[in-house]
Amino acid sequence: MITDLDQTIKKLLVEELPIKNGEIDVKFEQPTREWSAKLAKPTVNFFLYDVRENNTLRQHQWQPVNGNGRPLDPAARKRTPFRVDCTYMLTTWASDPGDEHRLLTRCLLALFRYPILPEDRLVGSLQNPTFDIQARLAAHDRLTNPAEVWSALDNELRPSIPYIITLALDPWSVVTGPAVQSLTMRLGQSANPRREEMAAETAVTANTIGGTLLKGAEPQRGIDVALKGTGFMVTTDENGRYRFLGVPSGSYTLLAWTGRSKPQEKKITVPAGDYNVEL
Repeated sequence: MITDLDQTIKKLLVEELPIKNGEIDVKFEQPTREWSAKLAKPTVNFFLYDVRENNTLRQHQWQPVNGNGRPLDPAARKRTPFRVDCTYMLTTWASDPGDEHRLLTRCLLALFRYPILPEDRLVGSLQNPTFDIQARLAAHDRLTNPAEVWSALDNELRPSIPYIITLALDPWSVVTGPAVQSLTMRLGQSANPRREEMAAETAVTANTIGGTLLKGAEPQRGIDVALKGTGFMVTTDENGRYRFLGVPSGSYTLLAWTGRSKPQEKKITVPAGDYNVEL
């Protein structure tokens, strides 16, 4: 669900700024010094640094179980979902401080317009929410000492804005799909401890990656997916998911197409956190 929240924030920002032709990146990375040094274009980053239950909205109640169109069983009840605050640290990155400040201003204006995330922008499991998904921006009681945060990240102090989204999490609902989308294996040979150095030199990293193909918010089944120039190709299942096994680490172009249509392309880095494709 938090992954879907990331995609919802990205979708909202891309449409509201707006961001065209990928001229600005929207990322959800830990803004360490090493990460920021590799940025190649202006970037808006949402670092999820705190998740905790919202005690103010806690409810000890029972509610009817959704019958999915069938008559409800009067005896079928479940507890009300928990309310959880997901706190992001919003930062902007550009080569010029003026560009950073303009980008930060545009982000503030766009996000202040939506104290409740609109349902037509919600992605995946966030659709049809039990409660309104509330958002607070620039709350005065969060990030009270940003210098400590930046010191822990080993990076230079910069403007950082708290962005808090309150989600409803239902621990009693059935969760399907993989828990992770990237799995990394390190393979090598080492006959004895004295050959560890040789094993490190010959080690190979293989990854299992997977994602979902979406059109709007709808998963797309029967779509061909491939890694350009590698021979990796699969077709999405009934839930719009695909998976590749044994992908070496590196940069790739992910292709998705149906029939004779022109392939949709997405640049990815393996391993990474997002292999979803929006058609």
